[in-house]
Amino acid sequence: MTEIRTPRLLLRRWLEDGLVPLSEIHADPAVMRRIGDGATRSGDLTAQDIEAWEEEWDEEGFGMFAVELLGSGELAGAVGLSVADAPAEIAGQVAISWRLGRVFWGQGYASEAAHATLEFAVQDRGLDRVVAVRRITDTASANVLDKLGMQAEGTAQDPVLGHDLAIYGIDLTQYQD
Repeated sequence: MTEIRTPRLLLRRWLEDGLVPLSEIHADPAVMRRIGDGATRSGDLTAQDIEAWEEEWDEEGFGMFAVELLGSGELAGAVGLSVADAPAEIAGQVAISWRLGRVFWGQGYASEAAHATLEFAVQDRGLDRVVAVRRITDTASANVLDKLGMQAEGTAQDPVLGHDLAIYGIDLTQYQD
């Protein structure tokens, strides 16, 4: 089982006990407003998400980690890698993304987990490039991307929803811990 420990977090594969807390995160409109179509997700849809993430682990050797607080064991959210299918500008490339419960915002957890995920990408999976996409209006994600050293590479439009997106990338061959 793939696990990564940071000073405050455990990043791990998904277990059955993650469904309820992730469903609670997915039920929060503030969390979901910049993910997909912005709609909250039911427990059934959350279960489908976890199943798809686990399938990607099996097929690609990477996926979305469950992010757990080391001190309390609470599930804070998800962070990880996936093969992007849209927008066309990054389709087929490996993308990093995250989502954390609102009570975990503003504490550096997203940056800490994403940094560990980039280290995993280069050190354990041998990836040489990772991309990210954020809605133009998502300044919190922009801050995380900046902390990761990811560079703005252009803009795009969500092909289904029409949102303006910013595209970022990082050359992991020069990535510094």
